[in-house]
Amino acid sequence: MAGEKVIYTMVRVSKIIPPNRTILKDISLSYFYGAKIGVVGANGSGKSTLLRIMAGVDTDFQGEAKLSPGYSLGYLPQEPLLDPDKTAIEIVREGAKEVYELLQRYEAVSLRFAEPLSDEEMEKLLAEQAALQEQIEAVDGWNIDSYIQQAMEALHCPPPDAPVRVLSGGEKRRLALARLLIQEPDILLLDEPTNHLDAESVAWLEAHLQQYQGTVIAVTHDRYFLEKVAEWILELDHGRGVPWKGNYSSWLRQKEEQLKRENSSPERQRALRRELEWVQMTPKDREAQRKARLAVYERHAGEEREIFIAPGPPLGDWALKAENLTLRYGDRPLFENLSFAVPRGAIVGIIGPNGAGKTSLFRLIVGEEKPTAGTLTLSPKAVLAYVDQEHRALDPHKKLLDQLSQGQEYLTVGGRQLHVRSYLARFGFTGADQEKRIADLSGGEKMRFHLAYSFQQGANLLLLDEPTNDLDVHTIRALEEALEAFTGSALIISHDRWFLDRVATHILAFEPGEGVFFVEGSWTDYETLWRPRLVKRPPPRHVYRRLRPVGS
Repeated sequence: MAGEKVIYTMVRVSKIIPPNRTILKDISLSYFYGAKIGVVGANGSGKSTLLRIMAGVDTDFQGEAKLSPGYSLGYLPQEPLLDPDKTAIEIVREGAKEVYELLQRYEAVSLRFAEPLSDEEMEKLLAEQAALQEQIEAVDGWNIDSYIQQAMEALHCPPPDAPVRVLSGGEKRRLALARLLIQEPDILLLDEPTNHLDAESVAWLEAHLQQYQGTVIAVTHDRYFLEKVAEWILELDHGRGVPWKGNYSSWLRQKEEQLKRENSSPERQRALRRELEWVQMTPKDREAQRKARLAVYERHAGEEREIFIAPGPPLGDWALKAENLTLRYGDRPLFENLSFAVPRGAIVGIIGPNGAGKTSLFRLIVGEEKPTAGTLTLSPKAVLAYVDQEHRALDPHKKLLDQLSQGQEYLTVGGRQLHVRSYLARFGFTGADQEKRIADLSGGEKMRFHLAYSFQQGANLLLLDEPTNDLDVHTIRALEEALEAFTGSALIISHDRWFLDRVATHILAFEPGEGVFFVEGSWTDYETLWRPRLVKRPPPRHVYRRLRPVGS
């Protein structure tokens, strides 16, 4: 891997979930200091469990998992627990606890010089002060507050004096990540580190981890992150841990060869091959592909796909129009005088920082809120399907089969009769999983099921709010394939840059203080071509400045 020092060892690690489901099976691996490893695998394959075992949080497993003596480890779970009685800055400062203890001790020693002291006491105090000063300078402790400020700004953390108890889950994750990066352990265990981060913060995090001296092991569905940061891919496949040398595109090539040798499912091979073809396309070829989608209404209609979106009635020339649309909450404007038209067949990626008004736009479209001014008009032929982050359309007390079929054995999906169990299997729910209650699903499973529930309704206008959050890479790839074949239009709120580059024909960009801009192209097109022309403020500060280590 990246060096010769073994920093962590796993010997025949297995994990069984009652009554008898094996999710990790005889995993034996050595992790080297400085390695950058991306962990991939299907939802439920044990990725988060692997990190919890390595972090010492989960001790109920078979085998041995051991951190080498003299090394430190830090863990970012998907839902970090923070002290609700502290402020944001107090949480991040926990990552430099030892440094602040040194500074406090130095201040206490300095105050003692104002007291009457004997020569012997003065000599001891001067020696202690000199020793403390040396320790503080060794970790650049005098500048610790500026490093913490830099980390909090880069990750767009809430204000320093914000009480933890009022923060959202995403804000808490950003604080926990800043605290961990300030701590700088020898091993970083990161579970979906880019969730709830905007593009600017992700770019900074990528640069930070590329230059990180220690080992990074990250579970993530962010493929640009895997492409830029990972030097190894650890794939969890049917309980086994399979290491692959290289980044994400290298893994794609190696995986395609493996699937060919194993005669794997044609749908999976095709999806993998198409993603490889897309990776190898020139920008000109990608632009031609986007224009072809808008020009040709019937696409791949007869081709069998892993995830299938039932087609709705034809839309006509346009799906949705906004004219001088304004939304304010009290004196706070979210957007003003917004005008755009979504053409038939368009897939619009909606981007911008949290709180800019993206989800509020969706609420306007479905009629949950009313605009302050202006008009929002749906095509008279539009049939909506809305997948929100809270999954409000799902009854948490129902089983998957009951929610989907209302007691019927067959579904009519795109004019075809499909058995309910067969349809659920397309979305990764097989066997006993189909009998689960919605309340018992993980975040990724709940999103998958909500997509399955919505995609069989025959809609021609999809509203998807962060659909790739908590999904595994394979399911995201299948979703991209389904959207490329979809004959309707879609509006998709997403921070997933690779996903938007694969599927988006247009971008609706919320730029606080500047406006909302509707342009043709992908996320990369907007960042490189449109944003410099439209946005007056300086571009995001993607230039990376390394945080100094503040630990031992």
